[in-house]
Amino acid sequence: MFGPIKVEVHFQVVDESDDWIVLNKPAPLIVHPTSKKVEPTLLGGVEQLLSYEIANGARLSIINRLDRETSGLVLIAKNKSVARMFGRAMERRLIQKEYDALCYGWPEWEEVIESGPILRQGEVTESPIWVKQRVHPNGRPCETRFKVVERKLIDGVKIARLRAFPKTGRMHQIRVHAAEVGHSLVGDKIYGPSEQCYLNYIENQLSEEMERQLMLDRQALHAARMRLEIDAIEYDWCVDIASDLQEFFGAL
Repeated sequence: MFGPIKVEVHFQVVDESDDWIVLNKPAPLIVHPTSKKVEPTLLGGVEQLLSYEIANGARLSIINRLDRETSGLVLIAKNKSVARMFGRAMERRLIQKEYDALCYGWPEWEEVIESGPILRQGEVTESPIWVKQRVHPNGRPCETRFKVVERKLIDGVKIARLRAFPKTGRMHQIRVHAAEVGHSLVGDKIYGPSEQCYLNYIENQLSEEMERQLMLDRQALHAARMRLEIDAIEYDWCVDIASDLQEFFGAL
């Protein structure tokens, strides 16, 4: 049984300087507070880790945000000037990101580009899930390239490991685009087998059949690499796919 919504708080420091810190975020864990609900956050943990620097003037700014159930690289600036520098790089699409993803089914293609514009589903139709996005002509432009890495049978189910290269960074972009090309991510409660999985999950009422369909207790998405070059300085951060996804898919 998946059990009630849980939190994994043990993040890892991947790289650090006086101006920034790069972390490997676990899942599930939210990056920063989003409501009045009191719960652990990545930002809260980093504030404790850098309490001395904060006491001496450091001001943390999250550069890239990941969903609660997405693991992997998060870049945080330690001061305003560096935050502006990284922010401009994001706006100019100078930060190249790569994700590992596990999807249902074996794609017939080896590589595909999905460029459907995305908006919040509730803007064009009734939606029981406020945050759910969808591809729609009136949406904001975005593009994701998918490449098949490996195909496996897991408990009799066809599962593929993908590498995702988002050119833009819209909310839920990789998850929406994966579903749009016919291969939603394993464990995705919103864009996977049925959005009812999400509605039941937040009420702690997932059925055994829903758990069987989901296969994982979180969406199989991991921010694996981040590259950029600013002022002739190259940055290239990489982390291995999260251990729970490794265990599910087998040796990688």
